[in-house]
Amino acid sequence: MIISSTSDYRAAAQKRLPPFLFHYIDGGAYAEQTLRRNVEDLAAVALRQRVLKDMSRLDTSIELFGEKLSIPVALSPVGLTGMYRRRGEVQAARAADAHGIPFTMSTVSVCPIEEVAPKIKRPMWFQLYVLKDRGFMQNALERAQAAGCSTLVFTVDMPVPGARYRDAHSGMSGPNAALRRYWQSVTHPAWSWDVGLLGRPHDLGNISAYRGSPTGLADYIGWLGANFDPSISWKDLEWIREFWDGPMIIKGILDPEDAKDAVKFGADGIVVSNHGGRQLDGVLSSARALPAIADAVKGDLKILADSGIRNGLDVVRMIALGADTVLIGRAFLSALASHGEAGVKNLLDLFEKEMRVAMVLTGAKSIGEITRDSLVRELGA
Repeated sequence: MIISSTSDYRAAAQKRLPPFLFHYIDGGAYAEQTLRRNVEDLAAVALRQRVLKDMSRLDTSIELFGEKLSIPVALSPVGLTGMYRRRGEVQAARAADAHGIPFTMSTVSVCPIEEVAPKIKRPMWFQLYVLKDRGFMQNALERAQAAGCSTLVFTVDMPVPGARYRDAHSGMSGPNAALRRYWQSVTHPAWSWDVGLLGRPHDLGNISAYRGSPTGLADYIGWLGANFDPSISWKDLEWIREFWDGPMIIKGILDPEDAKDAVKFGADGIVVSNHGGRQLDGVLSSARALPAIADAVKGDLKILADSGIRNGLDVVRMIALGADTVLIGRAFLSALASHGEAGVKNLLDLFEKEMRVAMVLTGAKSIGEITRDSLVRELGA
């Protein structure tokens, strides 16, 4: 199979993965309208083509929180990454490290922090949810700091799990889920050998390290449902801001007023995000939400964005709409699932090449020159 885009990696991942795992990363909440809009709205952002600008010198790098990134991209935290390829968090982290960008470790990763951090040169970012068990949260933060994680990504748009209909149909949840997953694994031998057999333990490594006992896939959905905290408010984050010695990003902002609250709170950055359309269906796409948020808080903190980004051209669009950096999730996970570490490396190379083409043809010699002047129109304009 010829691989030239994220779409190719997605098709390859669908062939290799048991359906319960493919649909877990591919699906969204409810009728998946926001999931589709994330992609469609971003693709509808029109860029100004400019020519004869002497683009012989081009710089795709940025500095973010004291770190130099080769491109304005970081790998997003994705739960269960280690179920998509053998010790998947390690492979994805090494690919990001090789390209000079951050890898973000999920709270609900398969590999624990201590397994991944020593395998890379640059410091990881660490993502944390708001959970009822504050002891776990403190333990995770202590371990992340001890492992040298530089930046905390605090996810706030998941006080309750979203209604993901696909999961019940695919076998991730629903009737006879364990039996269905077993059968799907048997009928996908390449995955079963690489991950099912050689990728053990199938464990939520960070949670098990705290509990002192294995927390496997069968416990995953139940543990999340029991531990997410719908009572959370800004005051509940104050102890984390005081405890964490490093930049802190609030992930899951879609409204300018919440962005302003993040500034008042003292956050170093925000992620404009609807959780990839996996939480509340019918909300704005990130591309539509981003300009108003940038108007409200640009310069007061760093603005990151995710949801719907499938190529380097989309990165340029998000930067033009007001982001400083973007996070990619589904795109890298499909590359990881189908081709492992080499796939993620190649995907990042594709992203950079696509960015360079877009920058040359919009006359932007550096990331800082990608602005709203690079757009023909914004969404809704």
